[in-house]
Amino acid sequence: MKQRLLILGSLREFVQLIQTARSRGIYTIVCDGYSDSVGKKIADKSYDIDVGDTDRIVSICQLERVDGIITSFSDYLFECMVKIANKAGLKCYFSPEKLDYYRNKDIMKQMFEKLHIPTAKYRRLSSGFSNSDLDDFEFPVVVKPLDKYGSRGVLVLYSVEEIKKHFDFICATSEVKEILVEEYNEGYEFNMMSWVLDGTVHVISIADREKTPVCTNDIPISTRNVYPSRLICNVYEEARDILQRIANFTGQTSGVLSMQFFWSPGETISVCEIAGRFFGYEHELVDYCCGLKVENLLLDYLYDETSLRNTLKHHSPFFDKTSAVLYFHGKNGLMVENQEAALKLSSMKGIMDSWLFYKKGERIIPHGVNPYAIRYYITAKSRAEADWMTNYIFEHMSITSPEGEEVLYQNHMPEYPE
Repeated sequence: MKQRLLILGSLREFVQLIQTARSRGIYTIVCDGYSDSVGKKIADKSYDIDVGDTDRIVSICQLERVDGIITSFSDYLFECMVKIANKAGLKCYFSPEKLDYYRNKDIMKQMFEKLHIPTAKYRRLSSGFSNSDLDDFEFPVVVKPLDKYGSRGVLVLYSVEEIKKHFDFICATSEVKEILVEEYNEGYEFNMMSWVLDGTVHVISIADREKTPVCTNDIPISTRNVYPSRLICNVYEEARDILQRIANFTGQTSGVLSMQFFWSPGETISVCEIAGRFFGYEHELVDYCCGLKVENLLLDYLYDETSLRNTLKHHSPFFDKTSAVLYFHGKNGLMVENQEAALKLSSMKGIMDSWLFYKKGERIIPHGVNPYAIRYYITAKSRAEADWMTNYIFEHMSITSPEGEEVLYQNHMPEYPE
């Protein structure tokens, strides 16, 4: 009997998952609130429904005789999948009662403290907090809502007065009218993805997450992620040990476990956040580097455990090739007019894929359906070659408005220790 899979999510990052499932003979049912998304055009069937409506989606699972549910690339979609799978009696690698460890930043931080995992000094504050509550903090600090994702409401602030001024903005869309304040870490930042099998963490990848400062109070924008990390040998053992301790604590015995963390020469790792999903818009880089498709891991978890075990047994995160994703962010409200330079760069040798997210005449909307203005995937034989390509693209990139104003923020490359 043909397998019937419900996929939560239908935007661009889900296209390969849908295509891979269909190529394996799986009947794909896609569900989310985006009625005109590309994923719904290629799936066998689709539903336009809020992914947070657990009961309705459980009913769809029953109606469609679904035997599997999967998602990734979004913390919120991961949370919804866990709740739906539990209520529908479907296989899932995490449980609803443990979700706060991965989804509530305050509880996540408390877990780090219990496990003696270094993390930035933090404090949870309500609107009537006292100046003295932050007497032992060093500024600047990162201030964020407790229960949101995708950098929404996250600011870098330089004084107690600024925190009070921006308090309502930070938690405007949050159900919990409190904020999390943590000291800003200026170390090198990393994205790490792993798969837990029989309770053991298998590292899939460790990447450099490079950023560029843009505005005084905005967190630096993500401008390039590079696989493998230039500093992987410095952080691999410690990072794997941290994820293993987290998996042991939460009881996660299978599935995706990812982590963002910081490291500086001569210091230990400081963990920023963990997540039960793969990173969207960059998981493709693992495929470019070594041929492993995370979509196959997700599908094998549901339908082919033998293949999953074999893949993890032979996988190494110390890739021979280098690949990177380059992100360009647009300035809020500016209209896109001239994209000739961006289109020309898209044909550059070594670029595997490119996306221009806006059409002529559209205005930039940060945190909307389009998370970036442009995205390029590049591959290279070495890190040096990837860095040269990146510098060239950064220097020649431009999109202008009808008035001739530059729409994009200027990306910059960081410096690394020799």
